Amino acid sequence: MSGEKNPSQIIRKDARNCFVESLSDAFGNGRAHFVFATYDLNKPAGQRQTNNIHIYISIPELLELCRKLSCGELRYIMQQKKQAGDPKPIQEWLGGTSAEKLRQYGKARADGKSLSRVCKLLAGQKTDFLFTASSGPGDKDAKGLIVPRFGNKPENHVAVSMTFDSLSELLLMTKTHYEAWLAVWYLSQTHTEQRQKQQPAAGMNHQKEPSFQPHQMVADHSSQRMF
Repeated sequence: MSGEKNPSQIIRKDARNCFVESLSDAFGNGRAHFVFATYDLNKPAGQRQTNNIHIYISIPELLELCRKLSCGELRYIMQQKKQAGDPKPIQEWLGGTSAEKLRQYGKARADGKSLSRVCKLLAGQKTDFLFTASSGPGDKDAKGLIVPRFGNKPENHVAVSMTFDSLSELLLMTKTHYEAWLAVWYLSQTHTEQRQKQQPAAGMNHQKEPSFQPHQMVADHSSQRMF
């Protein structure tokens, strides 16, 4: 699988026959993009992925999770849940793509439903954390949230076992890359404003330069705070 690296990849963490990777391609939409996948090494190269789920988490939520990680709060929560045998997620994100958007993309489901995606961070039994992603049929509620309707039988499911250190590396590397991207965005905005002020007042055709929108949400990927 080493030859299949995504050019936008920040970091990738592997577990047994699965991985989660962080990508930088959604920073302009105010999101961190995580791809969860399982693979079968017995299959030919290029055909080894057996599950693939894209998760989008808002940057404010990512930064808050990194704060909990850095100050020790996340480790404390994980330890308390492990000691109590609490199976509830430490954090959960719901999202997906509505049936209307799927039809627009030419990817309508046979059952006519929306595509629900669920991401969970749980305390693990044999390891520190389980970082999971699931997808399957869903319905859009009155608030626009894609509610999962697959119960305990998702169409796709990836569970990545992670130590505290490996989760820290995944999250903090993503945070560092976002901060670098944001610094460049601010710099580009400053230079654009300076060039605009230097343009002749009249009679000149000025082509507007592209600008990034770091807090713009992608409606078709998100029904709440993710995707």
